[in-house]
Amino acid sequence: MGYIKSAALDETGFVVLDPYDRELDPKEWLSIEYVDWKSSGDTRFAPLASAKGEIECNGFWNHTPPRTDKDGVWIPSQVEKAPDMTRRAQEPGANVGRCRVIELQPNTYADALYNLHQDDNNRLNPDGTGWVVRGFFNLTDDKNSYFVLRENRTDPSIEYRVALPAGAQLIVDTQRLWHAVHHTGDEPRYCLITSWESGPELDAYIEKYHGKPTTDYVDVPQDVLDAGQAEQARRDAARAAYYAAKGKAEVQAMSEA
Repeated sequence: MGYIKSAALDETGFVVLDPYDRELDPKEWLSIEYVDWKSSGDTRFAPLASAKGEIECNGFWNHTPPRTDKDGVWIPSQVEKAPDMTRRAQEPGANVGRCRVIELQPNTYADALYNLHQDDNNRLNPDGTGWVVRGFFNLTDDKNSYFVLRENRTDPSIEYRVALPAGAQLIVDTQRLWHAVHHTGDEPRYCLITSWESGPELDAYIEKYHGKPTTDYVDVPQDVLDAGQAEQARRDAARAAYYAAKGKAEVQAMSEA
C-alpha cells in the first residue's frame, strides 16, 4: 500500500516556503526550558510538544506504549511562554508529533558535514498512513548560515545549501535526506522544528506558501568545499579506527576471561 506522501517533496526531498513576514518576540525561545539533547553538533532542545507532555525529547517509540512520531502532547508551561511559535506549528492543521526549538552553537562547514544525519521519523508508522516530515522555521537572523542537504552523506555531487535568515521556512523529508546546519557567527542559532504528518492538510499549507523544491543556493568557495569534504573523510576514518580497535580489545578481553 505504501505511505501517503507530499508530491511537492518528490523532486529534491524538501521545499522552501515563502519567508515568514511577521516579527516574533525572542522571549518566546529564550524563556522556555531547554534540555541537553545532542543532535548534530553542540545543541540543546526546548520541547513544546512531546510524547506525554513532559519536558523531554525522546522518540515516541522509546515510551510505553511505544508509538510513531504523531499525536504529540503540548506542554502547558512551554506553550504559555511561546504562544506564537505554538500557533505556527499548529497552522497547517496536520497531525503534530514532536515540536521543539533547537539551540545550535556556531560550527564549521566540516563540522556540518561530519554531523550529517537522517532522522528516524517513521518507526512504527502504520502502512497506509501519512509519512512524517519536519518543518524548520528559522527564528534568529543567521544570514551567513545555511542548511546542508544531501541524498548521500559522503557524496558532494548533489548538495543543497539553503540560506537561513530570520523567517526562512523549509519542510524536509529528513528520513530521506542527510542534513545538518553550518552556523557561523558568535551567537547560537534558534529554529522551531515540527514533525508533521503528510496528507491533504500539509499539501494545502505547502501550496498556500508557494513551496518550491529549488531555491537560490548558497555559493561556497570550492576550496572550502574541498577542505570540508576531506575533513569529513578524515574524521570518519578516525571514528572507524577507534571502534575497530575497541572491538578487538573487547574480543581479547573476553578470550582472556
